Amino acid sequence: MKLLVAVKRVVDYNARIRVKNDQTGVELANVKMSMNPFCEIAVEEALRLKEQKVATEVVVVTVGPKSSQDTIRTALAMGADRGAHILTDTPLLPLNIAKLLAAVVMKESASLCLLGKQAIDDDCNQTGQMLAALLKWPQATFASKVEIDEAAQKARVTREVDGGLQTLLCGLPAVITTDLRLNQPRYATLPNIMKAKKKPIEVLNPEGLGVTLIDGYKRIKVEEPAKRKGGVMVASVAELMDKLKNEAKVL
Repeated sequence: MKLLVAVKRVVDYNARIRVKNDQTGVELANVKMSMNPFCEIAVEEALRLKEQKVATEVVVVTVGPKSSQDTIRTALAMGADRGAHILTDTPLLPLNIAKLLAAVVMKESASLCLLGKQAIDDDCNQTGQMLAALLKWPQATFASKVEIDEAAQKARVTREVDGGLQTLLCGLPAVITTDLRLNQPRYATLPNIMKAKKKPIEVLNPEGLGVTLIDGYKRIKVEEPAKRKGGVMVASVAELMDKLKNEAKVL
């Protein structure tokens, strides 16, 4: 079984986010970039399935500019077998990403596609669902546990929902998106980092995959959240109720 894992390069979750002065986007110059944490969990799960002899190969794919290859190298250092880089400098809609991934899935004849449930930069949470729809494959989102029955060609996925946990049984091939509590990603060791430099990365482009990109939206303005006001101490419940009613106007 071949596994395909989609990864994205984002601003590191520990970095301080700053909006550009012209409010056209987030400042990326001299900012640490890393693999999206949910994508890292997807890579780890794929590697664990390979260690369980469920999978024979793990292929990592990303979409973005040349600098995105760093993200693929990170996944290769973790243990993935090879990478595919869809080279484009244009910021893309989730639907465009899903179309490109669908083309790679068909090209690679993958049996299972793993993605992070969302990226921490745009929080869209759309690509996995759109990919499943385009491929006409079953989908299981927000996975906190994944079990593969290769003989029956089934995936048993426990997913997190508002009321607790839900278990789904879906046929393969399928699309699974990973949630935070699925696993703890491993650290890449120095020997594996060195080995990753020799692992192959195939460079692709949208035209070669037969995908026409669409431009469905225009970013008008990016603003920082409003600064929170300082708290105040109240002397009594009556004063609290008065402030809630007359100042905050929530009552």
